[in-house]
Amino acid sequence: MSIEVGSKLQGKVTGITNFGAFVELGEGKTGLVHISEVADNYVKDINEHLTVGDEVTVKVINVEKDGKIGLSIKKAKDKPVRPKINRDRGENFESKMNKFLKDSEDRLASLKKHTESKRGGRGAKRG
Repeated sequence: MSIEVGSKLQGKVTGITNFGAFVELGEGKTGLVHISEVADNYVKDINEHLTVGDEVTVKVINVEKDGKIGLSIKKAKDKPVRPKINRDRGENFESKMNKFLKDSEDRLASLKKHTESKRGGRGAKRG
C-alpha cells in the first residue's frame, strides 16, 4: 500500500490528543489528523467526534520528508454534488434590475398621484 498525497485510505484511531488524532494506516504507518481536519465545523473537543478504536476514512494531505503523514477526515468525505443553476433563461441581471426599477417607479408615481389627490393636490393644506 503506497501512501501518496491525495489518496483515500481506511485507518483506525489509535490515540487522541488535544490537537488531533493518530490514525494507524497499516504496514506500521501512522498519520495525524489535526483537529482542524476532523469536521467541517469548528471542533472544540475532539473526543466528541472520535474515540480510540474508531475506523475512519482519511485523505492524505501531506507526507513530510521525515516520514510524518498529515491526514484529513473532512476532505475524505465525498461532497454532495450541487446542481448547476441554469442562469441563462433569457434574462440577465441587468434586464431584471431595469424591469424592477421601472415597476418601482410606476408604483411610486401611482402612489404619489393617489396621495396628492387626497390632500387637495400639490401638497396644499386644508384650512
